[in-house]
Amino acid sequence: MVVGVLKEIKQAEKRVSMTPAGVDLMTKNGHKVLVESSSGEGSGFSNKAYQSAGAEIVATPEEIFERAEMVMHVKEIMPSEYELLREGQIVFTYLHLAADPRQAEALQASRCVAIAYETVQTADKKLPLLQPMSEVAGRMSIQEGARFLEMPQGGSGILLGGVPGVAPAKVVIIGGGIVGTNAAKIACGMGADVTIFDVNLDRLRYLDDIMPANCKLLMSNPYIITEELKQADMVIGSVLIAGAKAPKLVTREVVSQMKKGSVMVDVAIDQGGCFETSKPTSHENPVYTVDGVIHYCVTNMPGAVARTSTMALTNATLPYAIAIANKGWEKAIAEDKALALGLNVLDGEIVFGAVREALLS
Repeated sequence: MVVGVLKEIKQAEKRVSMTPAGVDLMTKNGHKVLVESSSGEGSGFSNKAYQSAGAEIVATPEEIFERAEMVMHVKEIMPSEYELLREGQIVFTYLHLAADPRQAEALQASRCVAIAYETVQTADKKLPLLQPMSEVAGRMSIQEGARFLEMPQGGSGILLGGVPGVAPAKVVIIGGGIVGTNAAKIACGMGADVTIFDVNLDRLRYLDDIMPANCKLLMSNPYIITEELKQADMVIGSVLIAGAKAPKLVTREVVSQMKKGSVMVDVAIDQGGCFETSKPTSHENPVYTVDGVIHYCVTNMPGAVARTSTMALTNATLPYAIAIANKGWEKAIAEDKALALGLNVLDGEIVFGAVREALLS
C-alpha cells in the first residue's frame, strides 16, 4: 500500500502522524511511504531522517492525496484539503466529526473511507488512540491553568500549591477518566486542593485507592458541582462520550457565580466542550474571559508539546496503521472489533452511531 504522511496545517500544530521509526517499520512490511516535506520538523524529525528510514519526500499535499491509498494526519482534514480527497481513499486521523458538520459533509461527498482515531474502542471501553493524547492534555491542563492563574495573565494571582501559612488553590476536575486522572496527578503533585467529580462509583473507588490525601472524590451531581465551582480557582472539564458531543455540565449561570480571575480549562472542546460558555481557541490566542472567568479552550492542546505528543501518539497508532496497510481496511476491521469502531464515514454515509446522532441533533 502507498501511505501518505501529511504535514499538519492547523494553526500552531507541529505534531506528525508517523516518525522515521514508523516509516522504517512500514517499509519493512512492504509498503511505500510518502512524507510531505518538512512535516516532521516541528517534532524534531528532518527530511533526511525520513529518507534514511525509507520514505520518499514529496513536495506538496496535492501529490500525496493523488498518489496515496491511505493518508494520515494528526488533526482533522482541513477545508483546503476537502477537494483533494477521493473515492475509496483511506483517511486515518483524529476527526471529531460530532462538532464539525462541515468536515463531515466533505468526507461524505468524497466517498472516502474515514477512520477516526478517537472512536477506536476496545471491548473494555478503552480508547487506545485517544488515551495518549488524553494523558498529555490532562497534564497540560494544570500546567496551562496554573499559568493563567498568574496575575500578569489576568488571573487572580494564586499559586497553585500555596506556601506554608497560605492555602493552596482549589482545583475542581469534572470527569475522572484519563484526562481527569492525569490532571489530578499534576495538581496534587503541585500541592493543590483537588476535587474530582465522576458518575461512576467504581471509578471513584479506584481513584480513592491511588490518589493522595489532597484529592477528594465526589459523586457527580449538578447541585454539588455548582457549590464546588463557586469556590474553585481552577476548573478542568474532562468529560468524554466516544464520538458524541460533550455534555454541557457547567451553565452560563454557574460561570457567573464563580470567582473573578478563576480559570476554566475545557479539554473536551474538540467534542464541542462541556462548559456552556466554551468556544474554540488557539495556541496564539488561547484564552478569553466570560463574567471575569478566564476560559482556556485550545482545540489541539498536545500540539504545544509536539515532540512528546508525536512519540506518544505514534506508539499507539502505528500498529493499527500497519494492520490497515497489510490487510486492507475491510479485512483489518473485520478482524479487529476495536478498529471497526473507528470507521466513521463509508460510501458517503456517517456509519458511527453517536456521530450520526450528534450531527442530526
